Amino acid sequence: MANSERWYSDPTQIYWTCKALIGGRILSTKTEIREVKGWRLAAITEKLRKQYGWPILTDYRGPKNVAHYRLAPGTDIARLRLPPSAKSLCDRLDGAAHE
Repeated sequence: MANSERWYSDPTQIYWTCKALIGGRILSTKTEIREVKGWRLAAITEKLRKQYGWPILTDYRGPKNVAHYRLAPGTDIARLRLPPSAKSLCDRLDGAAHE
């Protein structure tokens, strides 16, 4: 893997984030910690936004302004570019394009 492609997040966390967002979930760090024992949700979503062009929205909730991430309504998931660790989601994206 080229150094420029290296992420400092576990590939399973990146995959989980992509799959959850594509599945329409709203994610917070608390959810990430509970489900994949990760702490890098903000970094992962920011990379997906900037490098891969994902239309991720962030809402801040509660008195501690906890960030919650979701895909923008109307996102064409078949057009999303996937990071290397989430390429296996291509089948799911292809299926969505044909539904």
